Amino acid sequence: MKTSPPSNAPVRFDPILLCAVLALVTMGLVMVYSASAVLAQDKLGDSLYFFKRQVTAAGMGLVAMAVAMKVGWRKLARWAYPLLLAAIVLLVLVAIPGIGSTAGGARRWIRLPGFSLQPAEVAKFAWVVYLSYSLAKKREKVATFSVGFLPHLALCGILVMLCMLQPDFGSSVLLVFMLFVLLFAAGAKLSYLVGSILLALPLAYVAIASSPYRMKRILAFLDPWAHRHDVGYQVAESLMSIGSGGVSGLGLGDGRQKLFFLPEAHTDFIFAILGEETGLIGVGVLVVLYALVLWRGVRASLAAGESFGTYLGLGISSIIAFQATVNMCVAMGLLPTKGLTLPFVSYGGSSLVVLMGAAGVLLSLSASAQGAPRGARTGSELREVAA
Repeated sequence: MKTSPPSNAPVRFDPILLCAVLALVTMGLVMVYSASAVLAQDKLGDSLYFFKRQVTAAGMGLVAMAVAMKVGWRKLARWAYPLLLAAIVLLVLVAIPGIGSTAGGARRWIRLPGFSLQPAEVAKFAWVVYLSYSLAKKREKVATFSVGFLPHLALCGILVMLCMLQPDFGSSVLLVFMLFVLLFAAGAKLSYLVGSILLALPLAYVAIASSPYRMKRILAFLDPWAHRHDVGYQVAESLMSIGSGGVSGLGLGDGRQKLFFLPEAHTDFIFAILGEETGLIGVGVLVVLYALVLWRGVRASLAAGESFGTYLGLGISSIIAFQATVNMCVAMGLLPTKGLTLPFVSYGGSSLVVLMGAAGVLLSLSASAQGAPRGARTGSELREVAA
């Protein structure tokens, strides 16, 4: 039986989780400035252009994180449907020419005064909140096909379809990944999960093979050096950037690939610049920080004491871990390019604000877990959380 802290006891958030998140944000600010200063000076006449926008986003993220910590994760349950509805409306709006803004061949942003909103980032968080609420509410029937599996699969299909209109293949993959993670944690039948994956494989093949843009990414992934001067250019430059960093790196600000050699150096490929300038030591610190966020996030989730909190924490932790792993693997040529940012580090206001708000939810979970028994749970115990 869980023991609750006295009502007058001070609220204690997990200091390790808080420090890890803030360290990642700080590392991101430093690397965004280092990776973007030369480009910003050349294109915009202000070397601090991207840095100042990222600092503003970090400030908004701090506010979002503080609000989430103050309000608490339980109140998110009543916002599950409105959040999902808002995310769907935003995804529809961004697909409309004249409302959605196009860059790099994709219409993913809605321009607002002083800020660009990327609806897919909102949709990821809204999807996790909705799934957590719905699975907790239907926990007695999660194992059934008609109530526990099919409605969530159909809704995920709608979100994926809207993302693919942009197109945003990376966010689509993440939404599907979150569906399977939380269905598994809630106790859905493995036969449904495995069967749907097998049925989806031909669709994924068609989605890739029918798009010359995605086929180029596959070719760049399979052999970047054979396509060194065309589709494999970005991956090849990224590999050279990471390799030239060695153990201790070239030094902050002394990287060379950001000098117009590596495209997207301050966004999707900021990990390559970090590897070049800080070397294996900097990469190791980054990986340890993500591992801390995952560990403390899962720990707080399992101690939440309620199914909704457990699913919510697992979902948020999985988003951060999945995006970080995919982004780093892409930069090292281990996965095809997906367009997913490095959480808390890559340039991007929407991603940073939403993720810091989500980190605030994790911290509120850690506060509510005070007094809970410590220790990791096994995989079988994890599925029993839904029972």
